Order: sequence, then C-alpha cells, then structure tokens
Amino acid sequence: MKSVNNFEYPKEMMAVITTGEGGFDKLEYRKTSAPQLANGEVLIKVLAAGINNTDINTRLGWYARAVTLATDKTVDDANAKDGQGGWAGETPFPLIQGTDCCGIVVACENDEDSDLLGKRILVRACMRPKGFSSLEMTWMASNFDGAFADYCAVPATEAFAIDCDWRDEELATIPCAYATAETMLERANCNAQDRVIITGASGGVGSAAIQLAKRRGATVIAITSQDKKQDVLALGCDEVFLRDDPLDQLLAEKKANIVIDNVAGAHFGMMLNCLVAGGRYASSGAIAGPIVSLDMRDLYLRDITLIGSTAWDEAVFDNLIRYIEQGEIKPILAASYPLSQIVEAQKFFLEKNHIGNVVLVPSS
Repeated sequence: MKSVNNFEYPKEMMAVITTGEGGFDKLEYRKTSAPQLANGEVLIKVLAAGINNTDINTRLGWYARAVTLATDKTVDDANAKDGQGGWAGETPFPLIQGTDCCGIVVACENDEDSDLLGKRILVRACMRPKGFSSLEMTWMASNFDGAFADYCAVPATEAFAIDCDWRDEELATIPCAYATAETMLERANCNAQDRVIITGASGGVGSAAIQLAKRRGATVIAITSQDKKQDVLALGCDEVFLRDDPLDQLLAEKKANIVIDNVAGAHFGMMLNCLVAGGRYASSGAIAGPIVSLDMRDLYLRDITLIGSTAWDEAVFDNLIRYIEQGEIKPILAASYPLSQIVEAQKFFLEKNHIGNVVLVPSS
C-alpha cells in the first residue's frame, strides 16, 4: 500500500450509518471502522458529499414495488416495509450512504494507482463491472458504503482527478445530478436544433439539465413553481412555465422535440402531448409518483420514443470533468451543513424551497 506523505491510515472514523428503512431515526452519526482497501482500490478523504433524492428514497424504501406515492411521503405512508426498497431489491443495511463525493486520494492498494495520490477527485458512483456494453450496475452508497463519512474506498478507475478553482462543496453538487442529466440528454440525442422541456427545473437534476442542454445549443423550456421562476430563468433557459399550466395547449403551435422529466405523476400524459411526432421522452425519476396514466395512442400514433435512464454512459463522466475544467458549466450550491447535521440537511432538502443541491461536510 502507498499513501500521501505523513498519512497515518485510520482505524476508525466518523460516519452516518443508515440502519434500515424508515424515518430520520435510522440515521446514526457515530464512530465506525475505517474502510480497508481491496485490490485496485483507493482510500478517499471525503471533503464534501452531496445529498440526493436517492439517499432519502433508499432510506424510505421508496423503490419497493408496493410504493405508489410521491417521494415526499414517508415509508409508513407508502407501507413499503417489504425489505425490497432499494434500487435492485434489498439494500445492504447497515449502510453508509452518500452518492456524491468530492475528496482527496490519500492511499492506494496498487502501485500503478499512485499517480492519484494527493489529487482532488470526484467519484463516478455508477460503476459498470461488466463494461459499458452491459447495463449491470454497482452503485456507491446503494451496493456498498458511500461518502457520508470521513473516508470511503472505491476502485481507482472510478476516481476522476479534477483541476479547477471550485470549492469542495461546489464540486460535490456535480456527480449524481449532472451525470444523470447528461446521460438523459445524450440518449435523447439532444442538439442545437432541439426544443427541450425540463420538468422539476429547480432541483439538482433539473437545474443541471438546463445548463447541459444550453451547452449543446438547445432551446430550453423549464417547468417550475411561481416562487422559483426568476431563479430558474437566471440559469439560462429560454422560457419558463408553471407546474399547473396547461403546457400541451400553450405549446400546441410550437411543440418540443425532447422532454427531460424526473417528475412524472399526474402530468406524464400532458408531457407526451407536448412532443412533436418522433419526439423523445427521457426519465430517470418520478418524484410526483411512479404510477402514471398513458394513452397508448399518444405513444404509437406519433412515433414517440420513451427512454428510461439510470446507468451512466461511458463518456459522461469524462465529459463533465472537461466541462468543469473549461468553465462550461457552473455549480448551484443551495446550502452546506456539517455531516453531523444530516437530519437538518435532509429536512431542508425535502422542503424543496431551494435551487440546486445541498451538501454535507465532514468535520475532520
């Protein structure tokens, strides 16, 4: 094993342990064993870790098939206590969550990874163990311990060095939201000729998608609430409509080519009707509810393509690093909290009064 100068490998660390499905009482900030490195892994000192809907949904068991409610409901509301509430079934509790990680590589198991030592990095949390020709995924913070801790261990191939003047907290807003948004835009083949509708535009993925679609030269139509309209406009979108606007009627003469939708729920059918013939609809979430109504005629009579998106595509993370280093995107940091205040941070996140992302900072 190699490490940075004067680094003493820790035996213990502070972390937030999620003990099972349920409420905030399942989050325990306490001392635990530091991760031990396996072959090909690096040890990362966590500098900042972003909060995502996924962290909360996994704790609530929202991914269970029994759940039909929006993501702002509790596990008791959803009656989802079947032990299968994780992305791919059962979550390996107790678990250290935290999908978004900005940190410094302080140790590595293999000599060939020593060039990462001392580098500030972002972690590609969506890992593809069988290569990018397969959709099999392993997720940090869902399948193994994540970044809500002083340290985490990941394969060296998933630690991406970055050279920029952003603060640690700003970098921690990027991985999950921006990689998810960029993958949807890539799969929908978004380009400068497209008109793109983005729902949930004030959230992490939505605000990322606005920037990334504008970077591609597209015309962006954002959907948000009245109180966030001016903030969303400031992100660079071309038009803003409100959540309850009859968008299919308002856009009847000038429909979109692409919908990027992480909201779903009752407005799903209307989103399809906002698309031109041959349009593309992409989704990686359903915060307003996973059960939707679909008139199949809206799908097949207009040759609409539905795109489900979870696994990040191969080029996406390299692209994001390049966009940051070249100043082509910016972070949208709503708030940062000490890691020990994770409950307060998640409550703030769930109020949905913010724009962008919320970040936790370890004390060490």
